[in-house]
Amino acid sequence: MATMRDTPVENTEEQQLTADGGEPRQRENREQPRRQNPPAPANAQDDQEKSREEEEAAARTAQRKSLIKKIAPFVVLVIAAGALLWWLHSRQYEDTDDAQIDGHISQIGSRVSGYVTGVHADDNQQVKQGQLLVEIDPKDYEVALARAQADYAESQAQAAAANYDVPITSIATATQTQSAAADVNNVKAALAAAQKNLDAAKAKEQAASANNVKAQADVQRYKPLVERDVISKQQYDAAVAAADSAAAEVESAHDNVIAAQAGITQAEARVVQAEANFRNTATGPRQVNVTQARATSAQSTAAKNKAALEQAQLNLQYTKITAPVDGIIGHRTAEVGQYVQPGQALLSLVDITDIWITANFKETQLRNMKPGQPVDIKVDATGREYKGKVLAIGGASGARFSLFPPENATGNYVKVVQRIPVRIVLDPDQNKDHLLRPGMSAEPKVKVR
Repeated sequence: MATMRDTPVENTEEQQLTADGGEPRQRENREQPRRQNPPAPANAQDDQEKSREEEEAAARTAQRKSLIKKIAPFVVLVIAAGALLWWLHSRQYEDTDDAQIDGHISQIGSRVSGYVTGVHADDNQQVKQGQLLVEIDPKDYEVALARAQADYAESQAQAAAANYDVPITSIATATQTQSAAADVNNVKAALAAAQKNLDAAKAKEQAASANNVKAQADVQRYKPLVERDVISKQQYDAAVAAADSAAAEVESAHDNVIAAQAGITQAEARVVQAEANFRNTATGPRQVNVTQARATSAQSTAAKNKAALEQAQLNLQYTKITAPVDGIIGHRTAEVGQYVQPGQALLSLVDITDIWITANFKETQLRNMKPGQPVDIKVDATGREYKGKVLAIGGASGARFSLFPPENATGNYVKVVQRIPVRIVLDPDQNKDHLLRPGMSAEPKVKVR
């Protein structure tokens, strides 16, 4: 019975193996132990089920192998095509993980000295442009401003007075010059008149001298005639009187000549004085220039005091330190009561509105890179991708800007691929939320083809 039951199973297995492409020798090897050691009747059913399961598993394995052999070429072809597409795609881009966010970090310092009276910002606080950050004691600068205002007002008054003196001096100088010229003409005319008077006096003196000679001659002629009673005593006395009168007229004419000569001397002295006065008026333009120079000096003093006033106003404004741009405060060192000097840094301000990316590409990656090419930037901190473009390629490698740049002229030389900084700017509205911060890591990918 056991033999009769095993026969159909063996035939069934042989048919199954033949249908599945199994080899008869392998089937015989599997069946031989069963023939040599027939199972006990009690376990025949279990052995039959196990054999069937093993045969089914072998059949499934064979089917999978056959299927793999059929689809393997297609899989290899798909992988090759994918690799080719990936290579064609990747050669259009250059990327690097040696990149970081950059921005402007302003060192906010004091422009005047004094004690800090108020600090209105703390580390990591976001501030707006024009917001008050630090206050310095303004009392000394208020006093200086008041003094500068007084000095400027005084200098303005002096400049105004000096400006008024200029036209007054100019007019007075012109008047004096004209008056002196008129005086010179008048005294010269007086001198000419005195000269004529002298000439007239000399002429009268000559006439009087001639009359005197005639009268004296008449007396000499009449004297013997009187002694001989040729003429009367009365005629002689008349001749003597006429001679005396002629002599007196000569003396009077001579005195007139002397007086005319004295008048000429006085007229000449007045001419000299008038000419001296006229020459003195020649310094009038110089006096005008001096007055103008004083006015200019006063104006310069007023301008200097005005500049000092403006400086005092600025110094008073500098006691209130405000934020120059929107940003975030960092590295605050200012404290209330601290004495600060001009130029001393009090805090840092990070401008988060003007952000860019500095990517250090290998020099071998720059062959096709140009300004204006689009860039995809992945930022680790935000997990987002940003759009941008290449703005500029650095003028030298980062090593050249280091404190000790490499010197390859001596010693052994080992070629190292250098990195060139490339500046990448974000497209508009890419950082509207202002989440990017200088120093964050970024991974830019530039489309170079």
